[in-house]
Amino acid sequence: MVTKNMYEKIAELAVRRGVNIQKGQPLVLRASIRDAEFAHMVVRKAYEAGASSVTVNWQDVELTKMNYEFQSIETLTDIPDWMYDRTKNEHDKGAAYLAISSEKPGGLKDADPKKVAAFQQAYYRKVADLQAYTMNNIGQWSIFGIPSVEWAKVVFPDLPEEEAFEKLGDAIFAVTRVTEDNDPVKEWEEHDAELIRHAKQLTDYQFKALHFTSELGTDVTVELVKDHIWMGGGCYTPKGVYFDPNMPTEEIFCMPLKTGTNGIVYASKPLSYQGKVIEDFWFRFENGKVVDFDAKKEKDALRALVEFDEGSCYLGEVALVPYDSPISQSGILFFNTLYDENAACHLALGRPYPENLKGGTEMTQEELIAHGANASMEHEDFMFGTKEMNIDGICEDGTVIPVFRHGNFVF
Repeated sequence: MVTKNMYEKIAELAVRRGVNIQKGQPLVLRASIRDAEFAHMVVRKAYEAGASSVTVNWQDVELTKMNYEFQSIETLTDIPDWMYDRTKNEHDKGAAYLAISSEKPGGLKDADPKKVAAFQQAYYRKVADLQAYTMNNIGQWSIFGIPSVEWAKVVFPDLPEEEAFEKLGDAIFAVTRVTEDNDPVKEWEEHDAELIRHAKQLTDYQFKALHFTSELGTDVTVELVKDHIWMGGGCYTPKGVYFDPNMPTEEIFCMPLKTGTNGIVYASKPLSYQGKVIEDFWFRFENGKVVDFDAKKEKDALRALVEFDEGSCYLGEVALVPYDSPISQSGILFFNTLYDENAACHLALGRPYPENLKGGTEMTQEELIAHGANASMEHEDFMFGTKEMNIDGICEDGTVIPVFRHGNFVF
């Protein structure tokens, strides 16, 4: 059972390890209005850690649903200048960004997908030049979760409400490495070290491509950009500040060559996208591009992802997660990408992380593209790893080296 002390500890962990707030640095916190009491705790922890100011951007899914229901597409896509100016001002002051995730999966399932896509495209276009701040790790950013009754009822629909909430809370705190009597910061230091070790091993191999197969029918080859860098654990800002973007995290990830993916991929878990839960879906790739796809549920939402912009039908990330990871072994489907992506190997459609290319964080968008990177306003992970997934690394000379067997690393 999650105690108040554990909430205090996860708030402290998020502030001091997640974003690693620095003395005199502003913090921007995103939280649901339902989590106001916990948000107050986080704000206090941030000030105690030395934050110069904390701005809270409150979220309310019910208001968002009404906006999509009653506003016209013209109104939704008229993004005011103050939104851009506010974010630009935060960047100029060197702010860190922290997000609390507790939303109900599928909370926007009744919203018009055309309106949702139109708003997101308009917003991303408005702030396109600001995305490098987090994508290039110029400033710290992190996301973590706490349980909510609404979320718990989706994850454990057959349990009484209170029991479902407690069970989800136990699971979230366990995989985030927070217990009543441990030192979560120390555990995160040890865990990150292991992820960094695997990432260095794969970077040293400099595989030309990875070949994935699974019992679901996945048979796909993903070519990697030249001079790629596998990343795992936390990241560093240009000023040398270490932070953990995702809490929890079990992945090591890299940058695919935009035109280098061929084959078919079957998703192993549902995907929550634009407030809808997409189930039983697959993609077929040719020369990097999604040329065909299907889903048993919410195919229109999947189409909205693939057709979001010119680059959203190409990959921007490939990530390896052992089947024996704690989230996978929990046996829980969270219906939340932050958690589910850390239970299985995954791919992401859309923009890549420049840190996965040698010198990438100093490159312009044009230079990244010239090195084979994708470009998109979107970045959406989907899971395809399984218990029997095998992965082979293909070297430049054609040599094949086993990387995964039966869902886990072989080294």
